[in-house]
Amino acid sequence: MSSFRVKGGLKLKGEITPQGAKNEALQILCAVLLTKEDITIHKIPNIRDVNKLMELLADMGVKVEKIGPESYRFNAGKVDLDYLDSEKFLTKASALRGSVMILGPLLARFGKGKISKPGGDKIGRRRLDTHFVGFQKLGAKFNYDDKQEIYNIDGKQLKGAYMLLDEASVTGTANILMAAVMAEGKTSIYNAACEPYLQQLCDMLNRMGAKIAGVGSNLLHIEGVKELGGTEHTLLPDMIEIGSFIGLAAMTQSEITIKDAQIHRLGIIPDTFKRMGIKLEFKGDDIYIPAQKHYEIETFIDGSILTVADAIWPGFTPDLLSIVLVTATQAKGTVLVHQKMFESRLFFVDKLIDMGAQIILCDPHRATVIGLDRKYPLKGIRMTSPDIRAGVSLLIAALSAEGTSVIDNVEQIDRGYQYIDQRLNALGADIVRID
Repeated sequence: MSSFRVKGGLKLKGEITPQGAKNEALQILCAVLLTKEDITIHKIPNIRDVNKLMELLADMGVKVEKIGPESYRFNAGKVDLDYLDSEKFLTKASALRGSVMILGPLLARFGKGKISKPGGDKIGRRRLDTHFVGFQKLGAKFNYDDKQEIYNIDGKQLKGAYMLLDEASVTGTANILMAAVMAEGKTSIYNAACEPYLQQLCDMLNRMGAKIAGVGSNLLHIEGVKELGGTEHTLLPDMIEIGSFIGLAAMTQSEITIKDAQIHRLGIIPDTFKRMGIKLEFKGDDIYIPAQKHYEIETFIDGSILTVADAIWPGFTPDLLSIVLVTATQAKGTVLVHQKMFESRLFFVDKLIDMGAQIILCDPHRATVIGLDRKYPLKGIRMTSPDIRAGVSLLIAALSAEGTSVIDNVEQIDRGYQYIDQRLNALGADIVRID
């Protein structure tokens, strides 16, 4: 297990470019299974979850060729379906939650799929019902081995159908969509997720020959085709990294420019951080954050305490609530952070309280943060990263704190942020990785 030793209190300065979006990468990589032709993908982030998925695809027989620092060419012309029956496949797939999205492409192209119960962050229940009910609407048949926790799926005769999803699941929508693009007839998916990453997947599939209408809305119409071809695709910058860097700049009183942020794809993320009192300047597609000694949280128009809550797109992404929470600790004012979608994502605030933050954990979903305008700086402590987003929030807290902090289990951070220690050190941080 690796750790970060972080010297706090340093002001950072410079430019940083966000990595390619992790959540988009996991969808797009699974989509390479839909065709026997070459697919080239650019801006693939070098992070653990993405690398593990590429390893899994290679083990399945997909040819993976690195053609640039962040660019790869994939060819799934010879997929070894027998590998799905191996213990190695089941073990690898269960360690990565994103692996569930190989099911849609496997059902579409080969008529069958198999996967063990996926893992992922320990952030509460993340059920798979939406995926599986969607497959069943298309005609797939399930056999679940509860002893081995293995799902066997027969999708030899997928047919288009109308479905109303019980939740606007991003991965669920992506999975069902990839199964439907080669199903016989027409499929309509209502209450579909419409995040920019899902829009990117739709655009890529359409370039491959799919017929998807309604892209960007919550009602997708898909007309099935017999086969798909190759294409070239570039991932969006990771909006979670962009939000993390905004919070980092505010907390550490740093002057940072976030390059090529594709601001028009960020939704209400910039406005939410502005409501936290953080100054942002847009220069083309770059976001400039000036060094701020003070930032004050807005109230609602009637004077009541600001609430920042997560919601399905175009609402505020749940992945950035922990960043809002930690950023508020050094602001002036009070904010209620309401994590509606996951019940365990606020269970890192005890570490911030130990550092001196004024936070009331109301219940598993809500925390009230009382910002005291830097009157009482956070203090460096030793702590453990419980998941990706909480981990980087603790890193931001450590960078702003007085003294030295040690963060254990940074493999969790590595799952979502590539070379984060090296990239922040280039801006003036002092982060030492201890193996």
